[in-house]
Amino acid sequence: MSDFIDKAGISIDPALANLLESEVLGTLGRDVATFWQGFAKLLAEFAPRNRALLAKRDDLQAQIDTWHKARRGKPIGQGEYQAFLREIGYLVPEPGDFTIGTQNVDPEIATMAGPQLVVPVLNARFLLNAANARWGSLYDAYYGTDALEAPPARPGGYDKDRGQAVIEQGRRFLDTALPLANGSWAELEDKLDILLEDESQFVGKTAKGLLFKNNGLHIEVVFDPGHPVGKDDQAGIADIMVEAALTTICDCEDSVAAVDAEDKLNAYRNWLGVIRGDLEDTFEKGGRSMTRRLSPDRDYVDRDGNPGSLKGRSLLFVRNVGHLMTNPAIRLADGGEVPEGIMDAVFTSAIGALDVEGHAQHGNSRYGSIYIVKPKMHGPEECAFTNDLFDAVEDLLGLPRHTIKVGVMDEERRTSANLGACIHAVKDRIVFINTGFLDRTGDEIHTSMQAGPMIRKGAMKASGWLAAYEKRNVGIGLRHGLSGRAQIGKGMWAAPDLMGQMMVEKIAHLRAGANTAWVPSPTAATLHALHYHQCDVFEVQKGLGEVPPLDDLLAIPLAEGTNWSEAELTEELDNNAQGLLGYVVRWIDQGVGCSKVPDINDIGLMEDRATLRISSQHMANWLLHGVVSEEQVMTSLRRMAAKVDAQNAGDPLYEPLSGNEDGVAFKAAKDLIFKGVEQPSGYTEPLLHKWRQVKKAG
Repeated sequence: MSDFIDKAGISIDPALANLLESEVLGTLGRDVATFWQGFAKLLAEFAPRNRALLAKRDDLQAQIDTWHKARRGKPIGQGEYQAFLREIGYLVPEPGDFTIGTQNVDPEIATMAGPQLVVPVLNARFLLNAANARWGSLYDAYYGTDALEAPPARPGGYDKDRGQAVIEQGRRFLDTALPLANGSWAELEDKLDILLEDESQFVGKTAKGLLFKNNGLHIEVVFDPGHPVGKDDQAGIADIMVEAALTTICDCEDSVAAVDAEDKLNAYRNWLGVIRGDLEDTFEKGGRSMTRRLSPDRDYVDRDGNPGSLKGRSLLFVRNVGHLMTNPAIRLADGGEVPEGIMDAVFTSAIGALDVEGHAQHGNSRYGSIYIVKPKMHGPEECAFTNDLFDAVEDLLGLPRHTIKVGVMDEERRTSANLGACIHAVKDRIVFINTGFLDRTGDEIHTSMQAGPMIRKGAMKASGWLAAYEKRNVGIGLRHGLSGRAQIGKGMWAAPDLMGQMMVEKIAHLRAGANTAWVPSPTAATLHALHYHQCDVFEVQKGLGEVPPLDDLLAIPLAEGTNWSEAELTEELDNNAQGLLGYVVRWIDQGVGCSKVPDINDIGLMEDRATLRISSQHMANWLLHGVVSEEQVMTSLRRMAAKVDAQNAGDPLYEPLSGNEDGVAFKAAKDLIFKGVEQPSGYTEPLLHKWRQVKKAG
């Protein structure tokens, strides 16, 4: 990157400035000088407010730490505890009855229920795959995963026995989602014989099939007797295509390693490409070159003979960075780094305006909206800051008020405890609330760090506070009118290779009232879509509304004693250390923010900074309270370094951890644990960014 250039008193990387001016503002017809003057004014107003909010976080945490230290070892009475939290402003009054007023929301968010993908914006190929995952082949998803209870495919080409098992499973799905008036889809011999039990499910005809609809999601049954599968099928069915990932979050935050102007430029370029519609990625696969592009819309003729089309791509959100981090890509007038969340808001919204104003090849929102997920906000004051910031960005770009919609990640304890007030702060632009177990647990540990040692990490999933958190999120969302107007989401299925287990367990998210839930891959989206054919979420939501009391939510998961055996302590340390090292070494050395990392049992799990936060905070908590010693932690790190090295032996870019404790990655891992207590809200970003910048500098 070359030297910074001056734009209305702020210093910006020239490549970033050029991207915005030549490929965005010019196309939008905005005056460049006016834009930069407005951006400088926006920064002058919002950067100090951003710093003040972070200072308030620190002040509240310091008061909570002092309160717990004074009462350490004594039972925590909820009456006294909550009175204290109200006194310091951690808990705020409920806003009373209200209903959100968000307008111009696309049906994929408001009135449809289906899977949601989260994809690192820095990986163009993954980004395109996710955007194209609106439709998925059920045959491919069953054939290639353990979701099909049949012997695995024999090597050496197409396995006809497994293929037949896939076809039979597909017919069972059709019998459930699209029951025939007489008989079974397994008995069908000609598409002309199809007579549905509910004829309203028939939508129309496609080029090679018939289009149906169930619970708001489309199903295309592809008839092609010339296809290798269709030619041997008694009805000529070659595939079953299901509408899968209705929405995708293009992530600039937890799943990427973006620490400087170079990284941010790549992120914004990919977001620009997928919004504009011209993003491509060429790669080698199976010895030949392939190019991935965005899928076109899918044409059909309806039952009355009229032409129609369905979107061929997922509706795209973009997840901005939270309030904490700054980035050296832009320098403020006082020489400080730009708050990265403010930069993201301006850049991603400006790019999104290309879609709003008709400069996109395919189109994202059909209702003129830009969808931004905002993570890691602590309480309603920070949500109100985001609302004001989005107002200012709309004014800067000349967009109508509330063009920019917001998804609020309910992943911090102060937000969970004040969720109604948080929703109220963004009530005219909110389109999404979502629970996230890992970040939420990390903040649970850090907020009460001084109260005492926490229960084991695995036990957190069965703890009372977590059950209350999940139920309160849905109940409060329904209370304030999100059903039919916004998404109520649930978190990630982290094991992309365990699709059979996902098919058994993840339907629980729908039964809990979530009209979307995160999945780790397009294949997982295709399979998870089947759950939405089994369960009508909007009907489920009508019977929900319970909001557990704050007493349940604020029950701190402290261990009743610390009499764990030596074997149990070693097991807990090794589990945390292995996951931490396996993730950190890729983040620091290779700049990979999210990937499938083998766990201690060699099961591949999708890891991002949220998983790192809980592991590092848990180890820091046990160190603080003397449950384990520094020597025990170091022994575990060294033992797990050898395991992680073995797990990555086939990666030519991998740099071993064992014997390299002076290496950047090992130092970063140690800092995350031994400096964990002092990290702001227990976040891992400050240390990861610091050590990644060291690594990039050579």
